Amino acid sequence: MRSGKLFSQPAEGEAKAKPVLVIEETLDAEQKVRAAIARAQRFLLSTQKPDGHWVGELFADVTLACDRILLMHWLGKVDYRRQARFVKHILDRQLPDGGWNIYPGGPSELNATIKSYVALKLAGFTPEDPVMERARSTILRLGGIPKSMTYTKLGLALLGIYPWRDLPVIPPEIVLFPPWFPFHLYKMSAWTRTMLVPLAIIHHFKPTRQLPAHLQLHELFPAGTEQEGLSWIWSTKFFSKRNFFLLCDKLLQLWDCSPWKPLRQRALKKAEEWLVERMGAGSDGLGAIFPAMHYAIVALAALGYPEENPVYQKALRDFDGLLVDEGEDRDFRVQPCLSPVWDTAVAGVALGKSGLAPDRPELRKAAAWLMEREIQVRGDWHVNNPHPECSGWAFEYNNVYYPDVDDTLMVLLALLRIETDDPTKKQKVIERAFRWVVSFQCRNGGWAAFDRDVNSPWLEDVPFADHNAILDPPCSDITARALELAGMMGIKRTEPFVQRGIRFLKETQEADGSWFGRWGVNYVYGTWQALRGLRAIGEDMNQQWTLRARDWLESSQNEDGGWGETPDSYENPQLKGRGPSTASQTAWAVMGILACGEIDRPSLRRGVAYLLRKQDPDGSWPEEFLTGTGFPGVFYLKYDMYRNAWPLLALSEYAKALSLAKEQTEAWVRATLSVAVRSRSSASGIG
Repeated sequence: MRSGKLFSQPAEGEAKAKPVLVIEETLDAEQKVRAAIARAQRFLLSTQKPDGHWVGELFADVTLACDRILLMHWLGKVDYRRQARFVKHILDRQLPDGGWNIYPGGPSELNATIKSYVALKLAGFTPEDPVMERARSTILRLGGIPKSMTYTKLGLALLGIYPWRDLPVIPPEIVLFPPWFPFHLYKMSAWTRTMLVPLAIIHHFKPTRQLPAHLQLHELFPAGTEQEGLSWIWSTKFFSKRNFFLLCDKLLQLWDCSPWKPLRQRALKKAEEWLVERMGAGSDGLGAIFPAMHYAIVALAALGYPEENPVYQKALRDFDGLLVDEGEDRDFRVQPCLSPVWDTAVAGVALGKSGLAPDRPELRKAAAWLMEREIQVRGDWHVNNPHPECSGWAFEYNNVYYPDVDDTLMVLLALLRIETDDPTKKQKVIERAFRWVVSFQCRNGGWAAFDRDVNSPWLEDVPFADHNAILDPPCSDITARALELAGMMGIKRTEPFVQRGIRFLKETQEADGSWFGRWGVNYVYGTWQALRGLRAIGEDMNQQWTLRARDWLESSQNEDGGWGETPDSYENPQLKGRGPSTASQTAWAVMGILACGEIDRPSLRRGVAYLLRKQDPDGSWPEEFLTGTGFPGVFYLKYDMYRNAWPLLALSEYAKALSLAKEQTEAWVRATLSVAVRSRSSASGIG
């Protein structure tokens, strides 16, 4: 190469590059890419745990630290050293306008700002403090406490700041509803379920800790709203789902005030049993996720569990397992959950495709670690899916009641690329788990995360559903990953379940060619995974609908050669594919375009050049922004593993495509020379 760039371009007036020069440039580019791959491999292998697994941190917003402060004050057991460190974490993230956001670069968000204000006030800040004045101004500008989410208001109700009468009723009797009932526990997503059961217990007891007068929050209610106007706003359309549920809630409010509740004690007992069972052995806390674990502690205390009770003690230990301590005078924060199974599987896929020998000791250890964590317990999923055997993986270290489809798919993709000490056992595990995954295909042909056909849209109008994730609908990213696995396993494209999956992707493609991304931000994630799955299952990638997706990815490329998208696109689809470039999203886009063939596309060269340019000397990539999705519009994540694993996978697949292109070019040159030699020989013989 003469210009120092990934690919040299002929100067103005120069003749077009000859085939030999193309091969030389391809070799030079391939060497640069392979050097970057080697650095990335070394870095990723250096972060592997001694027992073979990987786990990166999950970064989230400040609301988790705020909730920890609120919980300490509700329990009446304040660890002032912890509180001070949480306060520093919160203050370090305050925005210039006084608010707090839920993802880097995002605007101030009402719920995060209210929780931060409350936490700071409980920690000793006064309303006159400049920090608080700026925060209060933003809160009132955004509508104040009356405009906040149900779950924010519930946290305030526990401290006597918000009236229980203005919260939606969550009756414990919900746990008694049979599966055939129009509304029951298993009509909702797994994560909603794990929050709802403890909340039902909490709502029954209403265990309020009254704060002293100076800690009340009168200043966060816009004038005229503190004593009225807190109830839900009725729809202007009289016959509407919203009004129906609000009417139901009004009736439940009346019933909640009535002394006649013949099934209440039975419901409370069953709710308690449900809760304790899912917090026991095989689980790192209820659902192993922050909100459910938080509410479970409150519910146990409300039920009268003493602090020395083993169940209560385990709940506290599991909750503390989410803390991240960087050391004295440094950041102290909270993770929403732990991600070892997902991280190990993603690392296994990336390293397995990067050219490492499939029998490398590090990969064997990873495979053994994953296989040890196969879940064969019939958890909550079996209510909606009668499949007779369980063989799946959860996201976390221990969460036996909640294996999920996406983690299981990624684990199987990793195991397919790694050799193990017992190939027969591995094959049985893969086949068993694949059958389990296929059984989760929904009626519309797609796959969801935790359940099958938990997709009743009318439930989205339930008053406590404003966390925007009461359902677990099939999504394009998981469906495409299921097709990718099927292709890797040699399943024919003509199989009925495969055809239904392809049809689902066709039906969910946006008009501009993109796909919505449920579990990654956002359309870049969904579009990459859709194209990748279609390519793996043998779909013709030169069709108009697949090329339209490729063209959308290319149209979203930034000037610096990378790709980026912020969570803003969940609120405003016009912002899809827009945002500062990140390593993980650039890797996704590169792999999406690669899935359509044509290795020589300028967009690919620029995307790969971006990844090469941004790689640090130690083989890692920096990434500031959040590219993972929890609840769209409500909660987002930064997977620390993403910035390193996905670029390694993208560069590895690009290198493989380059090598194949080189082989094809060399074969063409040899064939051409052979024809030329035969032509000369023939001409000489005639002469």
